[in-house]
Amino acid sequence: MKRLLLLWVAAVCAGEESDVIVYGATPGGFCAAIAAAREGAKVVLLEPTAHVGGLSTGGLSHCDSNQMRRESLTGLFEEWHVRIVRDYVGRGQKAPYDPMDKTPGIRWVFEPHVATRVTLAMLKEAGVAVVTECPLVSVEKEGARIIRLRTVKGDFKARTYVDGTYEGDLMAAAGVSWTIGREGRPEFGESLAGRQYPKPRMKIDGFDSEGRPLPLVTDTELGPEEAGDRSVMTYSFRFCLTRDPANKVAIPEPKNYDPAKFELARRAIRAGVRGIGFDLYPLPGDKLDGNNSIGGQISLGLVGGGNAWHSADKDGRARIWEEHRQYSLEFLHFLRTDAAIPEKMRAEYASLGFCKDEFAGTDHFPPALYVRESRRLRGLHVLTQADVMKTPEKADAVAVSSFPIDSHDCRRVALRDGDVVDEGTIFPVRVPGTGVGYAYQVPYRSLLPRRSECDNLLVPVALSCTHVAMSSLRIEGAWMAIGQSAGVAAALSAKRDVAVQELAYPALKARLLAQGQTLDLPPPPVTRPAPRPSSGIAPESLPGVVLDDTQAVLSGGWSHSANFSPHVGKGYVHDEARGDGNSSATFRFTPERGGKYEVRMAYSPHPTRSRQVPVMIVQGETVIELRVDQTLPVEPGSAFRKIGTVQLSEGTPVTVKVSNRDTGGFVILDALQFEAR
Repeated sequence: MKRLLLLWVAAVCAGEESDVIVYGATPGGFCAAIAAAREGAKVVLLEPTAHVGGLSTGGLSHCDSNQMRRESLTGLFEEWHVRIVRDYVGRGQKAPYDPMDKTPGIRWVFEPHVATRVTLAMLKEAGVAVVTECPLVSVEKEGARIIRLRTVKGDFKARTYVDGTYEGDLMAAAGVSWTIGREGRPEFGESLAGRQYPKPRMKIDGFDSEGRPLPLVTDTELGPEEAGDRSVMTYSFRFCLTRDPANKVAIPEPKNYDPAKFELARRAIRAGVRGIGFDLYPLPGDKLDGNNSIGGQISLGLVGGGNAWHSADKDGRARIWEEHRQYSLEFLHFLRTDAAIPEKMRAEYASLGFCKDEFAGTDHFPPALYVRESRRLRGLHVLTQADVMKTPEKADAVAVSSFPIDSHDCRRVALRDGDVVDEGTIFPVRVPGTGVGYAYQVPYRSLLPRRSECDNLLVPVALSCTHVAMSSLRIEGAWMAIGQSAGVAAALSAKRDVAVQELAYPALKARLLAQGQTLDLPPPPVTRPAPRPSSGIAPESLPGVVLDDTQAVLSGGWSHSANFSPHVGKGYVHDEARGDGNSSATFRFTPERGGKYEVRMAYSPHPTRSRQVPVMIVQGETVIELRVDQTLPVEPGSAFRKIGTVQLSEGTPVTVKVSNRDTGGFVILDALQFEAR
């Protein structure tokens, strides 16, 4: 059945000149179109698919602004959320959140069909003519100026153009400079560039009996850590799921399911590897948003599957889209049916279904592939890690972004000498002591190609930045704010008949402020107050042998903290989530009596902690190795959790070593306790 989204009847004639054409109805694209129209411009929004709204209406219903400085996200972003809440309240339902409460950490969640209704209403009210299923065929230019876009539905002309696609399709067709993949560390001096290995290695064989890599493995060589490549972070779908029988539709079984595709996952489960599955976020309407797990090992993302997406034609993208759909359905089937999955976990996944009242036009399957990154403009200013974390102020700011630097996997490497490792993840880089990313201004120059390449094009989504900076910018909230500013700039440039590079910034700034944008950096975020000294548990008050972090011989990088309570002594140390094997802590003591000892560890549990902290206990020739999951809660009313039992001899020295070898996440070193039983 042909998928057709009929928005409304609009007087749009192919070939008739508009003031502004926006190509790509992503959040950045539709906000650009609305903003330009509100400046009085005649605007056409062209969308190559049948879907309007990108991920904001396509399944990403847990708004990632919970980790951002929401007080800086005003303008259309705030209006869009106010109208979503108004939609619920207007139908007599409870408001899912308060869009005026900017407190970080509070979840702003909504249903996809509500987001769609609000988006289409705002476009219609602004007078934007929307043309769907209108992929670009070519771009006609005269010198550095775009004259018209040739599409499957005819030619479209405007004075100024905005590329609102995730992929930067218009800018590429217009012949401006762009890049793909990841920069090497030396190129811009970024410590987070190049290859990244924060996750623990999976202690499994990644090859079959004939020495071939198993399915889902992308590489067999690690390569130089400082080197860049053309890999992009993994793509996936954001599922809208439910367990409500009244609204549940059965998830279809995948065609031609091959159980062998998930042999890697079976081996991982047998080896005790955690992180096989995906994240679920509660939504209104008894629904759940299913997302690729950034901390998981094998999840909804088809690692490596999106590397050719940017360069593929319409048929090629349809093929890649179908490969992701097939993988997603197969992974769901594996989790729900395979004997390797623990029974309780299997039953949990089996209880899920698609939502009857979501995505009816695509058989309840999400209509939008989550393209987390693709091409990136090489424009007048390249945003880098330093812009995000060290030099946030810009003289030509058009938006404030603040999502943590955060990248999903780019590769999965099987090593010939053993182990499989996911590569490319950057765990969220937040302001220490807070739950938010660094706030920084996005300069107008980062939206602009070189004038010699194109003088009437703005690029707010695939903007000029490195992979590391895109790992922060790649959030719908940021793209909505940047897109709104691009739309205003496009309208002003068209009205004044000037190149986008020549538009006077003071005039642009005045109109951005008039449209409710926030351009000034917020004050530093509130950090968690340090606990009073009295909040520490005195080591001498505890039974048995207590080894406080202050008694350890430390090597490598450790940072002191006392942010979380309770803790033993005056605080604890942590490894800043390096996971590089260079940080270790060594304790020594001599038991006064022999026998069985219960070993307990004190730490502050949190989802960002390591799930496998190595603890080695050595006495004479006896070596005991334990792995501690520091995401698990400690015992009620205590700072400790039992991690094992050991047999020790009287009078023989004991060495205890804790390290951050292959840990991933934060390693917390507070105290260890050995209590005779």
